[in-house]
Amino acid sequence: MIRFAQTCEAVAATTRKLEKTALVAEYLRSLPERSAEIAAIFLSGRPFAAYRETTLQVGGSMLWRTISELSGRSEQELTTSYRQHGDAGAVAADVLPPNPRSVLSLAEVQATFERIADARGPSAKAVLLRELLQRAAPLEAKYIVKIVSGDLRIGLKESLVEDAIAKAFEVALLDVKRANMLLGDIGETLLLARRGALLEARMRLFHAIDFMLASPVESAEEALSYFENVAVEDKYDGIRAQAHIGGGEARLFSRTRDQITESFPELPPALAGLPDGTVLDGEIVAWTDCESDTPARPTPESETSPAATGQGRALPFSTLQQRLGRKKVSEKLMRDVPIAYLVFDVFCSSGELLLDLPLRERARILDELMAAPRKVVASQSMSQSRAQGRLAFEDVQPRPANILRAPVFTVRSPEDIENLFAAARARGNEGLMIKDLDSLYTPGRRGKSWLKLKRELATLDVVVTAVEYGHGKRIGVLSDYTFAVWDGDRLVNIGKAYSGLTDAEIATMTQWFLAHVERDEGMHLQVEPKIVMEVAFNNMMKSSRHESGFALRFPRIVRLRADKLPEDADTIETVREIHERQGT
Repeated sequence: MIRFAQTCEAVAATTRKLEKTALVAEYLRSLPERSAEIAAIFLSGRPFAAYRETTLQVGGSMLWRTISELSGRSEQELTTSYRQHGDAGAVAADVLPPNPRSVLSLAEVQATFERIADARGPSAKAVLLRELLQRAAPLEAKYIVKIVSGDLRIGLKESLVEDAIAKAFEVALLDVKRANMLLGDIGETLLLARRGALLEARMRLFHAIDFMLASPVESAEEALSYFENVAVEDKYDGIRAQAHIGGGEARLFSRTRDQITESFPELPPALAGLPDGTVLDGEIVAWTDCESDTPARPTPESETSPAATGQGRALPFSTLQQRLGRKKVSEKLMRDVPIAYLVFDVFCSSGELLLDLPLRERARILDELMAAPRKVVASQSMSQSRAQGRLAFEDVQPRPANILRAPVFTVRSPEDIENLFAAARARGNEGLMIKDLDSLYTPGRRGKSWLKLKRELATLDVVVTAVEYGHGKRIGVLSDYTFAVWDGDRLVNIGKAYSGLTDAEIATMTQWFLAHVERDEGMHLQVEPKIVMEVAFNNMMKSSRHESGFALRFPRIVRLRADKLPEDADTIETVREIHERQGT
């Protein structure tokens, strides 16, 4: 463990990416297999492999109390140390007494992590944590605490660990990244790389992978300039969800790869009948039937009906919010806010990975997977009557009504897209998704193969970097948020907003920010960059006021994006594109 901690110190001491990679590569290459496997996981800032849903359930207060007890320092002394270092791990290294007899191994630390995870109740966990830190040297304790906290804070992301594995064992970086994505286990990926067997990695069911992302466009003409073979879908105002099906079980995962199955208990039974080894991509929306705006389960007409069709539409995101984050959903809430899962892609079928197939092939497989493919009943006059109101679904053999194949259109001209856009907005949806039928499924990438046409006020997904106390009725709460976008691997501030959230949201966020302060500057607090929010603005200007070089005019908060990770926020390249499109 001491060599692990010393390596982390060396990595933290340099800002050069190549030097960080070289240090980690040399360290991993020098270790026995089992130790290297554990080290790779720990270097990613985790106690366990990502695919495991195991958590330590050790909070900051338990860590703080344990450090206090072992150090014998006063609360004031600990606070002074924290203000100096800004990190609980660094505080542990600063205040814990020397332990020259420490002989902790990586395997022993991981074994203790397993015991802590299995322990019931905070008291049992605290005893195990105390015993572990008591056996550690101060430098070892520093990184044990950091791993428990979930962030090493040494400028080493998992992507750099992947780089180091590729360098250490002289294998292709793309193969390392793909194996780690499929397995969700950087340790197992290292073992495969070491054995020259990366191509043997297979998709691990019930481990969510990154979603394919879309880039914004301003017009139909711009969209058609990127590709010719076009598929168009409505852009729904719900939450993106990945469904994994196997062994008669189905689980749902959000964009942040968190399991959200409990919030939507009616979906797993409807999905579980699909073939084992199926992974779907779609959108969960609040849903209403075709007869009224009163929410109701989307019930297609009987197969014997002359038209064999059912109609319905998605409701605004504010309706769906009532279902989010709940571990228990009552029958009443399911009746009041029924939902539908609109499926638009599949990237694993019967255990076979489909990422490298073009969208047209994946769509064909998806239609076959859904026992009753729903196809939009389209006519030449898409902008008239029924198309302006609700999509119609055609069923060959009805499946559960809340699992729907998202309707897809093919287009030939900008005028076709404009008509579809008007129809989508008339149905209350955000706009359109415009996709290249020849595109492969590329997880985590925001290229030009999938496009989104919204045409609202320009919006950006940003990360909150600093907060300030408000004024007037908002004295005592943190209501002014400074936010940033990505410039390479660093965040650069681009604006500040204070309007858009409810009082309840501001109160909740105040508690979160106070618990995640990196630097206290009085009225102004630098906070951990983990909160993502969507901001709208009227236009954008070049400005030296912010590090990004741009400033937003009249920014406002559209909503908090708990479904997104900080890495999902927009980049400076997107900012430049929006600025150029303005012509300002």
